[in-house]
Formats: sequence, C-alpha cells, structure tokens
Amino acid sequence: MNTFFTRMKYFIFLKKSLILILFLSVSYACSTATKEDTDSKTADSIALTSPVRKDLNSDQSALLQTILATPESGEATGIIRGITFGDPVSKVKATETFEMFEEKPDHLGYTQDTPQLESIDVLYYIDSEKKVNKITVDVYLNSAEATKQLWSAGIRYFTENYDKPKEEKSVVTWNKKSVRINMEDVSKGKDFGLKFEFFPSGKTILAAK
Repeated sequence: MNTFFTRMKYFIFLKKSLILILFLSVSYACSTATKEDTDSKTADSIALTSPVRKDLNSDQSALLQTILATPESGEATGIIRGITFGDPVSKVKATETFEMFEEKPDHLGYTQDTPQLESIDVLYYIDSEKKVNKITVDVYLNSAEATKQLWSAGIRYFTENYDKPKEEKSVVTWNKKSVRINMEDVSKGKDFGLKFEFFPSGKTILAAK
C-alpha cells in the first residue's frame, strides 16, 4: 500500500512537473513571438519613417545662373547665354554648351538636365537670314516650391538689370535696352515650370510657338 501511494505521489508530482514545464515552454514561446512581432513592427515603422527624402530641387539662384550662363558675379554676356539678337547660327553652335536636340529651319533647340532631373530647354529662333531673332527658355521643375523660388530669383535678377517690371497674373515683363523679357509661370496640376522669352523690344517677331 505504501508503495502504491508512493508511486501515486510520484506520478502526480511528475504530471505536475510536466504541466509546469509545458506551461513555461508555451509562455516563453508566446513571449518570444510577441517580442519578435513587436521588434518587426518597430523595424517596419523605422523603415517607413526614418529615411530622409533627398531634396528634389536645385538651388534656384544657382539654377538661374545656369539658365542664363552668368558667372556668380556680373551680368550675362549677350542677351542670354552669350548670344545677342542678330547673331548667326554659326555663333550659336559655337557658343552654346547645352546638348542640341533639334535643328529646324526656323530654330535650334538645346537641352540640359540638372542632377535633380530638372530640365532646361533653350530655343533660338532664326530669321530668313539665319540670324537669331528670339530666344525662349522652358524650365521644367519638380515642385511648386521650386517654381516660387526660381520666380523670385528671376524677379530679383531682371529687376536689377532691367529696372522695375510690369506684373500681371502669371506673367512678369521687363522692357529695356531694346530687349523685352517675359517670365511666365506655366505650371499646371503636378507639372511645374517657368517660361522665359527674350525678343527685341518694339518689333514683331514671327516665330513658331
């Protein structure tokens, strides 16, 4: 009898021990899984929020200098990019540093992309004598903020060099030194940019739009 009870006590003790071990194992597994899940969620959260987006925009004052081909101090040579109205096509080809993307009977087209993937397209319109009679620059930007900054940089630069402008809704015009300059905000929706036009003042220039 004593042996029976002894065995029963041993069996009960063993059963309780196994239950305790099983409980501890399950608890540890759940705790580990919860910790791993929490760590995973934390890591995912960090991965989503920690990367800092690189600036999409250039320094717009520097970009304006690139557009006009001006040194950091001083005025641009010629009307823009070393070119003056009446210059022959040969001078444009010899002077322009951007990549030519188009050559038509009435204009030459050049383009340049910035490291931020902004684009600058310069068109030199030419007359029947193959001389420059109008220049346009289309600048494609990455954001509304960049557009505002380039707009402000343009107003500062041209006002200093061409006096006070005439301002309308989305166009600013300067008229001096036999040159008329229009700067227009051509942004639409998520497409941002400015258009610059340079042409002789007081003359009608026929050019393809």
